[in-house]
Amino acid sequence: MENSIELKSISELGGMNFFIPSYQRGYRWTEQQVKDLLDDIHEFGKNKDGFYCIQPLVVRKNLSKDNIDTFKDELKRIKDDENNDNLIFNVEQLIQKKTRWEVIDGQQRLTTIYILLSYLNPAEDKYSIKYDTRPNSEEFLTRDLIDLEIDITKNIDDTFACCKEEKRENDNIDYFHMIVAKHTIVQWFKNKDDSFKKTFLETLLNDVKFIWYESVEEKPTKVFTRLNIGKISLTNAELIKALFLNKSNFEGENYQQIRLLQQEIAIEWDTIEYTLQNDEFWLFLNNTGYDKPTRIDFIFDLICEKNSLLLSEEKYSELGFDNYRIFRYFYYLFKEKNEFTVRQYYISKCWKEIKTFFQIFQEWFNDLELYHYIGYLLAEQSISRLKINDIIDNWESAETKNIFISKFIITEIAKTLSQCKNLNKPYEVSGSPKTQCRPILLLHNIQTVINQNKTIKENEKYKLPVFYKFPFHLFKKEAWDVEHIDSHSENPLESVNEQKEWLKYSYDFVKDDLKDKIKNFLKPVNDENQGFDSLYSDIVSQTSSTNRLIDGKTEGEKTINEKDMLWNFTLLDSSTNKAYGNAIFPAKRRMIIAKDRGKKIEVDVDKNFKIIEKEGSIAFIPPCTKNVFLKYYNPTTNNLREWDKDDAKAYIKNIKTTLEQFQIEGGEND
Repeated sequence: MENSIELKSISELGGMNFFIPSYQRGYRWTEQQVKDLLDDIHEFGKNKDGFYCIQPLVVRKNLSKDNIDTFKDELKRIKDDENNDNLIFNVEQLIQKKTRWEVIDGQQRLTTIYILLSYLNPAEDKYSIKYDTRPNSEEFLTRDLIDLEIDITKNIDDTFACCKEEKRENDNIDYFHMIVAKHTIVQWFKNKDDSFKKTFLETLLNDVKFIWYESVEEKPTKVFTRLNIGKISLTNAELIKALFLNKSNFEGENYQQIRLLQQEIAIEWDTIEYTLQNDEFWLFLNNTGYDKPTRIDFIFDLICEKNSLLLSEEKYSELGFDNYRIFRYFYYLFKEKNEFTVRQYYISKCWKEIKTFFQIFQEWFNDLELYHYIGYLLAEQSISRLKINDIIDNWESAETKNIFISKFIITEIAKTLSQCKNLNKPYEVSGSPKTQCRPILLLHNIQTVINQNKTIKENEKYKLPVFYKFPFHLFKKEAWDVEHIDSHSENPLESVNEQKEWLKYSYDFVKDDLKDKIKNFLKPVNDENQGFDSLYSDIVSQTSSTNRLIDGKTEGEKTINEKDMLWNFTLLDSSTNKAYGNAIFPAKRRMIIAKDRGKKIEVDVDKNFKIIEKEGSIAFIPPCTKNVFLKYYNPTTNNLREWDKDDAKAYIKNIKTTLEQFQIEGGEND
């Protein structure tokens, strides 16, 4: 049997018998928690939009041997009663009376609502609550204490005395918290007339509903541990799964066929969840930070947002915006289909819609262009403003994949480049931070991967559908900087420690005369800037050519900062960028190659500046960033000591050629 789920109003709990098992703590709600519940119900009652949904009451049916024996005796008496005109009703009442419900989760609200009902209508036929290891709690809970003037600021001993309770060594701490709850309720309703109380009671009984979750197969202690000790509440997905697999959905003569449908849903559900738990698949569609233990909720969210199952407008407007909005969406859908044959068909239809969403994502993930283009738009969602449902709508309305890409995807991608599509644009000036370059740098990486894959795919030797996919799951787990390839001269090394680090990594790339000066500067006695600026200038001059990028270049009446243009920018993860800071190009190159191999470079000054590789944390280096530092774009170069103008021109030319379909401008720098 599967776990079952439904909504039960407070009035429907009347006459039911609950018990709190020994593995749970006692009643512990505070004054504030009681006030919050009262305020929430009151606010809801003023509008009465649908119903007020209380978090799940997780229960398990439990019949003791004594209950079963007395049940048999009373059942026989009812059946033998010749004057019994309503046999079915009486049997149902007997079953409810003899059934004990073990409360796995929801004790605090259940107890508070019992106290609230006792205050508003003491004569009401309420449910009962027993506490396995605290039998006195039940008796204390039902005692009429609501008219007492209790000062809850006093300590527990004084509170007990105020309640005229005889103090004993083993007094139950539940008493104090129950007193606090009762006192809070009395104070909250103070100065409110009978009409207000009557309206509040009607709302409480009829419009406040528990999500009733009956656990069948799982061990109660295991469920309790997960929900309480681990603080992992039931997700919308678990509640919706119980709706789909509820045994009431599978009534009928053809049991085998119905059972097969149930098993099919359960198996496919697990397959979808398993796929979504794969970060490579998940982070193609989503960002990091999703904290729900089940990820299939994501599909339910999309269906509800889109209302693709066409819930009536009246019911859709009643969903609310709390944590269980999505559950209510599916609950309303199933409730609208009361006739069994219609409901069975509709459940199949709902499941088909869920699978359709999932299959769309699979198709995108497995297609070379769709994966990369859609992945880019979702990675740059803060700029594109596109929601996944927007993309799905256009995907479903397009006649072919090629039309979808050419008419929708390319257009939307071009919009994200509005602040960086001119390749001659200078950055780091008023209103143009270098971060505006990020979309075009990311897209350059992605289109490069697409083009390489197409080339390999066309080669009959390999016959691979995809050789390499841009790893969005790695990209999204890092913070990214738009970094200068050739360090910006206006990024000063202010502290002596920074200056020494810069010199250590520059040592290998300068001539002997400067090596001696570096050694002198790095002596322990030198704790001040003694000639660093001059040494810095000499090193930069020695590692640079006349073909270097120049800041402050004058062209007519314009001053051009060549180091603040796109041809001198690349994407780099923040940790790597921070590690190499303002290092000269060859030092950066060496560190990036090491980082790509999971290594960390250190310079041992005491061993004549020996380069030592240690195990380090590997970082994802985007392919175009690697290409930059490998001088990939300028195959004729033999200069690895700097990023010169020829390298920059080759790089910007590749960006223009690679992204030509996105209407890139400029790129004709001299």
